[in-house]
Amino acid sequence: MTSSPHDPDLPLRNDIRLLGRLLGDVIRASEGAGVFDTIETVRRMAVRFRRDGNASDGRALERRLKQLTPDEANSVVRAFTYYLHLANIAEDRDQNRRRRARLLRQDAPARGSLQDAVTRLRAAGVSQARMRQLLDDALISPVLTAHPTEVQRKSTLDVHKEIAHLLQGRDLPHSTEEAFEQTLALLGRIATLWQTRMLRNSRLTVADEIENALSYYRSTFLPVIPQLYAHLSRLLGREPGDPFGPLPDPFKAFLRMGSWIGGDRDGNPNVCAETLNLALLRQSATVFEYYLDETHALGAELSMSSLLTPATGALLALAEQGGDVSEHRRDEPYRRALIGVYARLAATARALTGRELARREAQPAPPYARPSEFAADLAILAESLDEHHASPVARLRLAGLRQAVEVFGFHLATLDLRQSSDVHERTVAELLARAGVEADYAALDEAARIALLRRELAQPRPLVSPWISYSEETTRELEIFRAAAQARERFGTQAVLHAIVSHAESVSDLLEVLLLQQETGLIAPGSGGNRDRPPAEGEGLMVVPLFETIPDLAEGPRIMAQFLDLPEVRARVKRAQRGVQEVMLGYSDSNKDGGYLTSNWSLYQAERALVEVFAARKVRLRLFHGRGGTVGRGGGSSYDAILAQPPGTVAGQIRLTEQGEVIQSKYKDADIGRWHLELLTAATLEASLADSTESASAEDALFATYGTTMDRLSKTAMAAYRALVYETPGFADYFFASTPIFEIAELNIGSRPASRKATNRIEDLRAIPWGFSWGQCRLLLPGWYGMGSAIEEYLRHGEGTRRARVQHLQAMASEWPFFRTLLSNMEMVLAKTDLVIASRYAQLVPNAALRKRIFSTISDEWKRTMSALKLITGRRQLLADNPSLARSIRDRIAYIDPLNHVQIELLRRYRAERARRGRAKSESAGRTQNGIHLTINGIAAGLRNSG
Repeated sequence: MTSSPHDPDLPLRNDIRLLGRLLGDVIRASEGAGVFDTIETVRRMAVRFRRDGNASDGRALERRLKQLTPDEANSVVRAFTYYLHLANIAEDRDQNRRRRARLLRQDAPARGSLQDAVTRLRAAGVSQARMRQLLDDALISPVLTAHPTEVQRKSTLDVHKEIAHLLQGRDLPHSTEEAFEQTLALLGRIATLWQTRMLRNSRLTVADEIENALSYYRSTFLPVIPQLYAHLSRLLGREPGDPFGPLPDPFKAFLRMGSWIGGDRDGNPNVCAETLNLALLRQSATVFEYYLDETHALGAELSMSSLLTPATGALLALAEQGGDVSEHRRDEPYRRALIGVYARLAATARALTGRELARREAQPAPPYARPSEFAADLAILAESLDEHHASPVARLRLAGLRQAVEVFGFHLATLDLRQSSDVHERTVAELLARAGVEADYAALDEAARIALLRRELAQPRPLVSPWISYSEETTRELEIFRAAAQARERFGTQAVLHAIVSHAESVSDLLEVLLLQQETGLIAPGSGGNRDRPPAEGEGLMVVPLFETIPDLAEGPRIMAQFLDLPEVRARVKRAQRGVQEVMLGYSDSNKDGGYLTSNWSLYQAERALVEVFAARKVRLRLFHGRGGTVGRGGGSSYDAILAQPPGTVAGQIRLTEQGEVIQSKYKDADIGRWHLELLTAATLEASLADSTESASAEDALFATYGTTMDRLSKTAMAAYRALVYETPGFADYFFASTPIFEIAELNIGSRPASRKATNRIEDLRAIPWGFSWGQCRLLLPGWYGMGSAIEEYLRHGEGTRRARVQHLQAMASEWPFFRTLLSNMEMVLAKTDLVIASRYAQLVPNAALRKRIFSTISDEWKRTMSALKLITGRRQLLADNPSLARSIRDRIAYIDPLNHVQIELLRRYRAERARRGRAKSESAGRTQNGIHLTINGIAAGLRNSG
């Protein structure tokens, strides 16, 4: 099935129609014609309302949905939710189809592809050698987190993968019988989906989150990342022109995976030393299973006979060491060598994980002490193949395995530690008090704290004593740092590299973590003041501040300047960290604190200021972007976001979080996963190598021209946002009543609680459920609120004539990538916003006066924002410049609308029954709650980047 030049969307529409028809067949057979007819009636009404826009059709749809019995409501919700799941699968498949069609047509490379990036850079005068040089010292790292916005079970996601695979098969030429068999297989998978429980019965544990993440390594990261390296190697001229020429050595690993799952204990009491150990053991087991499978397959693949082609002396020696004495393989040195390699791998896996992972009996052999020893044996195989005209054979599997070892080592992914600064402060305070050093550390001012911590870092004697009992919190903190030290000894230093400090507000917040490392064996005692024994390369964990709120972002550059100016810190950065220091920026909390526009502007200004601070101290800056799925949490196109960064902020160094439903949408499919990794790598290349003096000067000019305007806009936007969220009496009551926040908190989608404290204060609510809740009620407020007021105030009171002000804003959008990306992401959010449906959620607020006052305020700001966006872009329709996204949203909205209406009705029933019965839950309330959770699943699937 190929795209029609006249209607490129036809293959996608055909896939969606087919999947929708098969879903209907399954529902009719499973639930009966009556249920099917009810679902179909609702579907037709919803589509008609969205197509024609008649208010009377909308009211009729609402009335029909209110009339549904609980069982009918359940069936309608499941049907529409699964339809949206299937539509997502079809859209993902269509992305792959279009990319392949483009390749076959040999069109210009797609924007965002590695080929396009290399072509652009070469056209700009950047040599391949310069690109290779950048990558030799680069780090590009997507970091998987367990932040709870993924509402789908792994069981359903596994079926999704099978359906996607079957859809892909339909694109190939097939006979009538083959087409029938494919359709029958799809029907079977969809029937499985319909009869599989959609929701989890119990809350996820950290162990569950670890296993869920590892499934993406097996399906995507382990096979795909070596492919991406090979592709880039060819693009950068590392491959010889002659296919029989020698293979290049593996790329030095610049694209590495990271993880927080099992080490992120900020607000999650379920994460501890035990979960850290479990995560690292399971990661190691996963990578060893991959290596063992690949090595076993190589044994079958490398069947070369010494009777037909010679081998190098090193390969023959490796074969003799393998211990295989079978007469059947006397003339097959590669297989004999691989038997020994397999045995050593099996022994290594056993030693590091405590499990028997070999798929077949392996003879006794010494384990590899480190990944480089395994890599050296693989290099012997490759060199022998190269020297004897078998390089094409080495490219089949061996080259990819060699690259995988370079990237994944024996640890698979780098696991970060994360904890809140206040926990570190309490821990250090207790250690100092119990050791008799300082009775009341918390009472000291910042200067006194810094002086005390520096003295302790220079002390060789320990603070911690095995003869003293500490509080549970302090014991847990010490245990996790000790576990990190042991893990680095066991799996290598790459296993744990960073200690992230949430809510970092001072230099002492960072020094406290260095002290805790000194007390737990991660860094040498007294190294902070020992000039005769400077830190060794790779010693200890890099302390990474996370600046999250608007004030923290403003203070961040000053804090980092003061931190880097300390001699012991400077020595640690230079030696232990090879001249690199990381800073993490929080998109979620800064948005919740100051709103969309101010959050983005504060992040941008902080980045520019950090570049100056680090450049003055000759330290390389690595920014870690704490992005989420929604635009309000830094979501949107990662490619565009990276290219819109200020010059100097990338420079070959970038990490960013991937979380919740974003992980499955990007990485559940290997082809789509490779594309997203390619986008990330291409953007980093472009942004890094475009950081010339010329581009920096151009950015400085844009900043000088438009920065004052952005300051003004930001001030007004933040005032409008905070006036609503934090200063409007009763706003918290409105939010908790008009959104399904309480019901989201009851979903079994993560091991971490939704709120930091047991209160109904907005300040204590986590940023993730905050954004997730607004998405469910179709307001998506964190992605736009305040922008309209800011533009309106500027147009009324800015300098010059109104016409000049409009032209100034339009020039900002045209010339400045930062502002253009800001508007583009907001436009996507506004396209998913629906005030009519949001007004129905407002009806859930029992106080009529409060409801009217706050919803009117929100509605007025939405109108201002829409008007401002259209004025600046000059487009009357949202997403007019992105027809494929506009089509996708338009087609799925008719299926999301009924879910919203059913959710509202179920929320009303559920809350009324809870009010009557208190906490006691009846069977009917349980069914209603289940229905609400199903709607949450469906709406999240329909909106996609909702968490």
